Formats: sequence, C-alpha cells, structure tokens
Amino acid sequence: MQPTVAIILVNWNSFEVTNDCIISLKEIQYAAHTIVMVDNGSTDGSGKQLKQLHPEIVLIESATNQGFTGGNNLGFEYSIKQGFDYSLLLNNDTFVEPDFLNHLVNYMEAHPKVGIVQPRIHFNHDRSLLWNGGSYYSKWLGFLYTKGFNRKTSAKYLQFKEVDWITGCAFLTKNSILRKTGLLAPNMFIYSEDVDLSFRIKALGYQLMYHPHSVIYHIAGMSNKSKTKGKEGFVNPIVHYLNQRNRIWLLKKYTPWYCVPTATLCNIFYISLIMGYFAVRRRFTKLKAVISAVKDGLSGHIAPAFGEFSEKK
Repeated sequence: MQPTVAIILVNWNSFEVTNDCIISLKEIQYAAHTIVMVDNGSTDGSGKQLKQLHPEIVLIESATNQGFTGGNNLGFEYSIKQGFDYSLLLNNDTFVEPDFLNHLVNYMEAHPKVGIVQPRIHFNHDRSLLWNGGSYYSKWLGFLYTKGFNRKTSAKYLQFKEVDWITGCAFLTKNSILRKTGLLAPNMFIYSEDVDLSFRIKALGYQLMYHPHSVIYHIAGMSNKSKTKGKEGFVNPIVHYLNQRNRIWLLKKYTPWYCVPTATLCNIFYISLIMGYFAVRRRFTKLKAVISAVKDGLSGHIAPAFGEFSEKK
C-alpha cells in the first residue's frame, strides 16, 4: 500500500492559475494522493468555482487572507488530523511532471534520515531554464541564495544534493515530523518561512535534500507584482517590508554568535543599498516600508507554530 499524500494548494483570487495546476496534478502517476485546496479569503468566488469544476478536491475556506503561512497551515492541519502520511506543499502557479511525486515519496521512504525533499524546479515560460537547483545559506554573511537560477540544466544540477534549506514552492515532508517541528511561522505571512521550517527540521537531525529527477515548472512572482508599473515600480511595497523584516528575524534566530559581526555588517550594507536606491529613484513608499521593516525586525521575532496535533507545545 502506498503512503498517503495530501497535496496542499493555496488559492487567492487566481482561478485560471490554480485551475491549470489542478489539471496538471490530475496527470500524476502516484495514486494515493488527495488535493487539498485552501481558498485564502478570495473575493472573486474562485474557490467555489474550482470546487464545482473539480469536485474530487478537498476545499478549505478561510474567511480572510492568512498569507502564505496561514493558508498552508490550514492545509497542514487538515492533512495531519486526517491521518495522511505525508504533506506536499505546492505553489498554485506550478505545473508538474507525471512522475514527480513518485520520485519524492520513494526517496523519502528509502531514506529515513531525510526530513524534507524538494524537486528540481524550472521556469514555466522557458522550461529549459532552472528556477531552483538547490538552496543554501552563508552563516558568515547572513545571506540566503539558490543555485542554478535562470541557467540551463547541466550535470551538477542532475545530482542528488543535501542543501541548507528547502524552497516553499514545492516540498514533501512527513506529518510525523511536522508534529515535532510545528508548522510555518504564522507571523511571517510570506517570505523566508520555508527557511525557518527547514532549519527547524534540520535541528532535529534530519537531512534536507534536492531531488534532481523530480521536476516541476514554476510561473513565479504571481503574488508580488502588479500588472502595470507605477511610480513605485511593479513590486508592491509590502513585499519589501516582509522580505527585509523576515530577513532580520532569521538573522536574530539563527546566526551563530561567532558570525554575528560579519553577518550584521553585510546586512546593514545590503539594506542600506536598498534604501539608497529607493531614495534616488524617489520611491518613498518603498523606502518607508524598508525603514518600518528594520524597526519591526529588530523589535519582533518569529512566532512558534504549534497546534493541538503537536507533540510539544
């Protein structure tokens, strides 16, 4: 009997995008799966439309937009409470190869020391280009980075690799592990929440793996850009706020004491460059957003995400 997998999608006013993802998932070869779609406070009726079109999916409706973290946590909670063996978090703006889930589950089943695994992720607009070929963290500089971005696939991206963190675009983990670590940090809302969860899983002694034979395609950037460019540019100022605030929270939580001087200096320099750029371009709303992010980053912290299902509270 195959282990059971809950495939968790979050929809927010995105009927066409989410519909395309569900259609893609209907072609997968792994039988023991259920699509769990969280409608994250949509105002366009897309959640109910998708359920009518695909009655086999599980629909969880949230009255408000709880962000990437809150929306996916609703899916995780359902998966755990219903007794699924695994949860697969998958962005709704993705397309998948039919065998992608077989590869991930089989690898996890064969490697009990692996706590979480991600597929090889390509751009959808040009499927020859990588979007994520593995994610890493420089503790000395306090910087997160990915390898392979916008590059053609080569031999080094076709190898199994242990990585420092797993992208929230797509990952598979055991629900027994989520019971120990807790879910995505609710107050992060979006951005770097995958890094925080990855580090918590790694702290339990598990490996984080990149699987080169499991392949998906990502549209990328669906939620953070407007269709037209205003005086503040395409990217919403809240994106810069959340990115920089969460960056500081991660630094505070995970930087080893011996790396604090170099990581602090590098990030002060980096954030100063961003602020200087916005000032020169007269994008003052974004400048204020980054200033607020620094204040809130220094005063706040990443909240834990344990629920009634957790083994520790």
